[in-house]
Amino acid sequence: MRETDLAIIGAGPAGMAAASEAANAGIATILIDEQPTVGGQIYRDVQRVAPLRGAMLGQDYLDGLPLARAVANPLISHIAGAVVWQVETDGTITYSIDDQSHQVKASRILIATGAIERPMPLPGWTLPGVMTVGAGQILLKQSGLIPNRAVLVGCGPLLYVLASQMLKANTPPLAIIETQTTGDLMAAMKHVGGALRGWRYLLKGSKLLAALKLGGVKRYTGARNISIEGEEAVTGVSFDTGGKRQIIACDTALLHHGVVPNVQISRALQLDHDWNGQQACFSPKLDLWGKSSEAGIFIAGDGAGIGGAKAAALCGRLSALKIANELGKLTDAELAAKAAPINAELSSECAARPFLDRAYPPFREALSPRDETIVCRCEEVTAGDIRKAAALGCQGPNQLKAFLRAGMGPCQGRGCGLTVSALFAEETGKPIAEVGYFKIRSPLKPITLGELASLEKDAD
Repeated sequence: MRETDLAIIGAGPAGMAAASEAANAGIATILIDEQPTVGGQIYRDVQRVAPLRGAMLGQDYLDGLPLARAVANPLISHIAGAVVWQVETDGTITYSIDDQSHQVKASRILIATGAIERPMPLPGWTLPGVMTVGAGQILLKQSGLIPNRAVLVGCGPLLYVLASQMLKANTPPLAIIETQTTGDLMAAMKHVGGALRGWRYLLKGSKLLAALKLGGVKRYTGARNISIEGEEAVTGVSFDTGGKRQIIACDTALLHHGVVPNVQISRALQLDHDWNGQQACFSPKLDLWGKSSEAGIFIAGDGAGIGGAKAAALCGRLSALKIANELGKLTDAELAAKAAPINAELSSECAARPFLDRAYPPFREALSPRDETIVCRCEEVTAGDIRKAAALGCQGPNQLKAFLRAGMGPCQGRGCGLTVSALFAEETGKPIAEVGYFKIRSPLKPITLGELASLEKDAD
């Protein structure tokens, strides 16, 4: 078992920034990530891809290059292609590479696993040809692949980002079907002060929308009753807007209505969590440095609350500074001096977030799907099945596993957890914070008996 001062799980913006900051303070750091190269989802494979498709992917993607380069530090040991499947409060992390398990033990752990896309269960969303917008971006970044005859469905700035990238690649989407309404925009105006402080985001969004309009990309807003059409595969998307029923024929439907913190590890560690009403998700309870309810465990980046890539990197730096302070590498005065400009930049970076969260709320029909819509894809459990279980007296998401096996498939509730909790809150009339979430247990990812047995070899 390897030992280290700091182990960071996740090599996205928060993980890379934290590793660099920690190394600069003289801390030996192990950076563990599933991908073969650093960058996470937002900066996926940025060092290889930037020269190939950087102009298409834009400056926001290229901003990841300095972070990725900074990881090349002798005090940082990057363990790539590692699937973390158990984390313990004593600092032990268990992971697998090529079907062999290994362990490291750290004085401090920083969880920087980022966000996952909010599940968007709609009629037909399990058909071949349906992906998330995030998956579409992965294909574009990693392999330069762009779906033909695609329709983007949902809400949020990420739709505009991918659509503009597709436009630059001369393969624009057929349309963007958006769920936010004029009423949502008006409700967001109470946060306009913060939006003006974060004016760069507004300017960026305005430029994206102008480019899409100039490129002839059709936008439909206030969409309702959305269905993915098809029998064996996607053939189109139907929806209501402006009092009319529309249908757009397509071969691919890309869904997105926001991202939420990936709380699998923090839940497995039984850390304290709060319901974030603004972002409609559960987030770990942390102090200003990202320190959790368990001593020695920190969380930074979108896994702590959605703020975007730049905010994630700043939070990673703050956590690393505090860890350096706890390990005796920085005095309290040095910590305060180094943190002050980072906190100021973070405040500015997050200023527009309340406006964006309110202007692009999650799609209500996907939070409360129709009875026939599959919610748990792994076990093929429908929304109606969950409502019936609640009516029969099922007490919540964890007892639901005994009723229907929802949340017990390979994804361990990542794809259905929030929807299950929301359905129980709806049926029982309880606050979703009281309903709670699935209890996550190790292994966090499916493993083989061989991987489990190989732990003994690693110990030897």
